[in-house]
Amino acid sequence: MQSFHHLLANNFVANLTNFTVWFALTFWTFLETGSVFATGMIAGIYLGLTALLGVWFGSLVDHRGKRNMMLASSLASLFLYALVLTAYVLLPDIRTASVSSATFWLFILLSMLAVICGNIRMIALPTLVTLLIAEDRRDKANGLVGMVGGVGFLVTSAISGFLVAWGGMIATLVFAIAFTLAAAVHLLFVRIDEPRSAAGDHEAARRVDLAGTFRVILGIPGLLALILFATFNNFLGGVYMALMDAYGLSLMKVEQWGLLWAVLSCAFILSGALISRTGLGANPIRTLLFVCLIEWAVAAIFTIQSSIPLLAIGCFVWMFLGPYAEAAEQTALQKVVPFERQGRVFGFAQSIEQAASPLTAFLIAPITQFFFVPMMTEGIGADAIGDWYGRGPERGIAIVFSIAGVLGMLATIAAFRSKSYGRISDAYFAGATGGLDAPAKQPA
Repeated sequence: MQSFHHLLANNFVANLTNFTVWFALTFWTFLETGSVFATGMIAGIYLGLTALLGVWFGSLVDHRGKRNMMLASSLASLFLYALVLTAYVLLPDIRTASVSSATFWLFILLSMLAVICGNIRMIALPTLVTLLIAEDRRDKANGLVGMVGGVGFLVTSAISGFLVAWGGMIATLVFAIAFTLAAAVHLLFVRIDEPRSAAGDHEAARRVDLAGTFRVILGIPGLLALILFATFNNFLGGVYMALMDAYGLSLMKVEQWGLLWAVLSCAFILSGALISRTGLGANPIRTLLFVCLIEWAVAAIFTIQSSIPLLAIGCFVWMFLGPYAEAAEQTALQKVVPFERQGRVFGFAQSIEQAASPLTAFLIAPITQFFFVPMMTEGIGADAIGDWYGRGPERGIAIVFSIAGVLGMLATIAAFRSKSYGRISDAYFAGATGGLDAPAKQPA
């Protein structure tokens, strides 16, 4: 457990650093450009790269050693942060933040690639839960992971707005370099006894092995349907990531918005603490679907009026339930998927699930900017429902949340009634092939 706690602390520092850069970059871009399109593209770049690289990252985690890949993740981020800081100082096109500048977008891309390197850790950590924690305690360990993530989100939300207000991107990137270096040095002193790779694994490490991973997923009844449902559910995540900052900053100043996120992020900590004490119930799949249903319902109503209290309540509920959904899916995968394949399956799930979010972010941001905002400002929407829903650009953003929430509720109800729900639940109760409790004999 001592090694696990060290890994949690190390991941806290790394995630704090990477997400501070992401948040600060989004805040800075919106304040400099005033463009919903630009902030949506940042979210789309993050989620698109996540979808593209997830399976490859999973293969690296399975074959190159989980601790070693976490260290490589920090070193790659460190190099990229140093590179973009140098570019920011030397190139005025970046500092002027012109949306039409190719140099500006290259700066955005490299900054987000540095953040994306941290996703290797997000794949490695749940596989290390399987390695280090007994099966009957993994749901609580996953809750602890969520709680630590919530603490990181709390601190990230508090400092990112203040970093931008105080020192812009220079302060943000100096902060990132210092803390990424600290995480890398600490990880050098963490020791984990990992199973040795089979002789054929060195050759296997050179390929992604998507086909083999897909066969494992198809061999577990209902697992593909679970991943596809999570994929659809991530449409909500795409809407939040593409539009939430623009919506929040339309109602308050950047320092206030960052502070609000910091306070609301206590929901992550509270839910993670509850999971670590009480677990997820007998059937984590059922827990996942109930959580998703509530999340979609909240999304449908929390922007119904231009209200900071409503915004705060909606975000609190969303963040409180998020760790439940993530821990439920991870607990199910840790039990039913063979350990030597878990990195690739987690990476595959990350890629497929996140494929919905870049589509949402890339489509919703311009559609909101050029269709819903005009519609709710002076168009047919303002004429039809403007008297009670409100008029103006932020009402155009708000109605997108409402529409997404209604569609998500309908999809979740359909998932509850599906045969796949019963199949994956049965596989979970059967224990299937997963984890270290019943290791598979086929080569990885």
